[in-house]
Amino acid sequence: MNLNAYGFGPPEERQWIIVDIGVTFNDPRAPGVDVVMPDPTFLEGERDRLLGIVLTHAHEDHIGAIGRLWPRLRAPIYATPFTAILTREKLKEGGCDGEAVVHEVALGGRITLGPFDIELVTLTHSIPEPNGLAIRTPLGLVMHTGDWKIDPDPLIGDLTDEAMLRRLGQDGVLAMVCDSTNALVEGTAGSESDVRRTLAEVIRAQPGKVAVAAFASNVARLESAMYAARDCGRSIVLAGRSMHRIVGAARSIGLLADMHFVDEEEAGYLPDQALLYLCTGSQGEPRAALARIAAGNHPHVKLGQGDSVLFSSRVIPGNEVAIGSLQNALTERGVKVITDRDFAIHTSGHPCRDDLRQMYHWVRPQIAIPVHGEARHIAEHAALARTLQVPQVMEIKNGDLLRLAPGLAAVIDETPHGRLAFDGKTLVEIEARVFRDRRIAGQEGVLAVSLVMNRKGAVLSGPDVRLRGLGPEDEAARDRLLDQLETAAEEAIKRAEGPLRQDEDALEQMLARTMLKTAIRLLHKRPLVEATVHLL
Repeated sequence: MNLNAYGFGPPEERQWIIVDIGVTFNDPRAPGVDVVMPDPTFLEGERDRLLGIVLTHAHEDHIGAIGRLWPRLRAPIYATPFTAILTREKLKEGGCDGEAVVHEVALGGRITLGPFDIELVTLTHSIPEPNGLAIRTPLGLVMHTGDWKIDPDPLIGDLTDEAMLRRLGQDGVLAMVCDSTNALVEGTAGSESDVRRTLAEVIRAQPGKVAVAAFASNVARLESAMYAARDCGRSIVLAGRSMHRIVGAARSIGLLADMHFVDEEEAGYLPDQALLYLCTGSQGEPRAALARIAAGNHPHVKLGQGDSVLFSSRVIPGNEVAIGSLQNALTERGVKVITDRDFAIHTSGHPCRDDLRQMYHWVRPQIAIPVHGEARHIAEHAALARTLQVPQVMEIKNGDLLRLAPGLAAVIDETPHGRLAFDGKTLVEIEARVFRDRRIAGQEGVLAVSLVMNRKGAVLSGPDVRLRGLGPEDEAARDRLLDQLETAAEEAIKRAEGPLRQDEDALEQMLARTMLKTAIRLLHKRPLVEATVHLL
């Protein structure tokens, strides 16, 4: 996920812009949560001097948090038309579409926000209208690349604006904040046009129904699958809410205008060899269309023997198990699973090492700031920048306040930072106790003990012990375990003396400690213990 902020001026008068506000998915520290976003507490405190939010493109990790976090920031939003459409949908989801103002900016357009003169730079990526930002200030120009690659034949959108990048380099670039996603990969990212040819060949060779699982935001990939379907005499069926949403946004700016789609219900009346489904769920998301198809509970789409699913996407780190399970489920139904390990049906939207070398050659920054990647990607990107003779290379962490000018670049402070999980309808800090308890309960089980005492210290009821996700399944063995746990609780109560027997909180803490120690001794487990004492 991405949230970058640029400030200009002394601390007490500093003016700010934000570039992108995105989400990430499935943080293991927050079980039961699908969406995680950056904590904007620091920037919320600077809100009076926040001039605007500029969005580079419409991927979830760049705009996904805008609807939930905008009420805490309340700044005008700037985006190109395709990104603006999807941003307004995000704001509507967050309930703030009636308040937030989204200004549409033309491709290659320019925005002036206080001391920041921002020019959009056309790049190529795996979504329509990707932009870098040339951010001019009185102290120098910062090139913020956003997500990018160098695609010589991008199919949708213009080529990378090499002339402008060279011009920026000639004028002098103070710093470049640059994508590190593929910094470990030699060579170039490759072209979408190569994927289009291979995808068409693979689809043409399949006998039954074909489903293509891809990132819905990769409109060029969707278009490639649609052309292949049309050339093979297959009708195109969209499966999944995100697929409908992105296709609708693309058509609103003139893309995919010549494509005809068949409803899921209508598709059931067509021959198998006349169908191609475009499905969400390439990352194994449990509620996506492809997961429901694999489980056999999709209301309209059924795949089986003789059918094929093409995974035209990369595996995002952390999703390996979910994707493997999904592919196994499809295989068990007799479906042929085809991935980019079988054919070149996917190419990355991020720069590999030769792409990075080319960008540095064009832009020639004085300071390299690798971002957008894990620690090893950023470290490798930094090492590459040093070999390219960039005068200063800064490896920064979340929360670092980096001074770019005047003087040498340096980290001068650490701002409050963290992650928020969207849990149900609530934003919760990812380090909150609720997630700690949830992790323990999921891994170790739950033990609850309760009893009722009078004010004289006599036990009126209990102790009653309940187990969830813990202990043996055999009923007799479970009863013996419960007896041992209840005996341990009784003995602990007998040992409590004087004022302790009149203090509910102290009794609960003592019981919880006793139950945890007993569970460790009997079960070699450390369950989540909930102790309740009622004094009457």
